[in-house]
Amino acid sequence: MSRETLHLTVAAIVQFEHKFLLVEEIDKLSGQRVLNQPAGHVEQDEELLNAVKRELYEETGLLLEPTAWLGISQLKAANNHRYVRVNFVFEPTSLPQRYQPQDRDILALHWFSANELLQAALPVRSALVSDAVKLYQQGVRLPLGLIQPAR
Repeated sequence: MSRETLHLTVAAIVQFEHKFLLVEEIDKLSGQRVLNQPAGHVEQDEELLNAVKRELYEETGLLLEPTAWLGISQLKAANNHRYVRVNFVFEPTSLPQRYQPQDRDILALHWFSANELLQAALPVRSALVSDAVKLYQQGVRLPLGLIQPAR
């Protein structure tokens, strides 16, 4: 595997009032509308926590702080690329009245319970989406202090 096919990504698992925040976007491979957590690539020289907060803001307009993380997920995608995804938990106690995506690639924001997500009209982008929701429901919460800053 070449480094060009290995991707470090982050995802924001946002839970508020028993619902999860998902973004609607176009899958670049299939061209299909899909649901995903706010997520994206870690930029060069970017800390993981800064990357997930940036992606959350770009894709939803929300400025929130993570409370924990769920661990690391891996996916070998249809394009033969391997994605390593660090999943962060956001559990806000309130939300601003208005927020919207800053990124034009995000078509809409949706709030789904875990059951509603299973029955959603749109598919999830990958198994990583539903796997993160399952981990959250199982009570997995890793302390942020386990992620060491770059030195």
